[in-house]
Amino acid sequence: MTNFLTAQWENLIMANYAVPPEVLAPYLPKGVELDFYQGKTYVSLVGFLFRDTRIFGVPIPILGTFEEVNLRFYVTRKVGNEIKRGVVFINETVPSKLVAWVANYLYKEHYVSIPTSHTYNINPETKQIRFEWNINREWNAISVEAGAEGKPMEAGSIEEFIFEHYYGYTRIDDTATEEYNIHHDRWLVNDVTNYEINCNFAAMYGKDFDFLKGTEPDSVMLAEGSLISVKWKRNRI
Repeated sequence: MTNFLTAQWENLIMANYAVPPEVLAPYLPKGVELDFYQGKTYVSLVGFLFRDTRIFGVPIPILGTFEEVNLRFYVTRKVGNEIKRGVVFINETVPSKLVAWVANYLYKEHYVSIPTSHTYNINPETKQIRFEWNINREWNAISVEAGAEGKPMEAGSIEEFIFEHYYGYTRIDDTATEEYNIHHDRWLVNDVTNYEINCNFAAMYGKDFDFLKGTEPDSVMLAEGSLISVKWKRNRI
């Protein structure tokens, strides 16, 4: 199957918040159900770096490396005896207006373009990773300090639940959803020892998520990332 997009996803920070299912219900696309971990539903504030992005194998000059910040939640879709585990994005933020326009025009995604930046400070013992974005003339940030050594995820862990979703679901309208496949290796994770979150959730994601501002996340994770690919084919369900 043809890859539409390939890229290196790098240093993925995820701050995970348990939220009531009724908060997510209005955003649930047709044909999928909320995914639960130990009886809870989660949203994740995510910051990471796209590097060496290619469309149909062709490098994107200048714009091929950029930060993305998004808010996502977790769903499942049952097809026969198969359970597909996927994500739904409330909103995705990138610095390039062109990248945002292409994603929104071709795939009805929910991208916006605002200024972003990142900072790495990595040595043999620790990694300090920070992503920043500016909305309403206010700089927001998510950052972590973590051990430099990547470790395998444990089976059944919250890390496995958060990271091991390989489908994306986009709500086209009240009657239609598009499903797409994302492929990547199982990621290594770094032990997070400290973190900072400064996010204007209402400005970024709407008043339904304003209650998250100043709320301590249930967990904060850092994954090293890997090469990823997104298939061209999308299924309408």
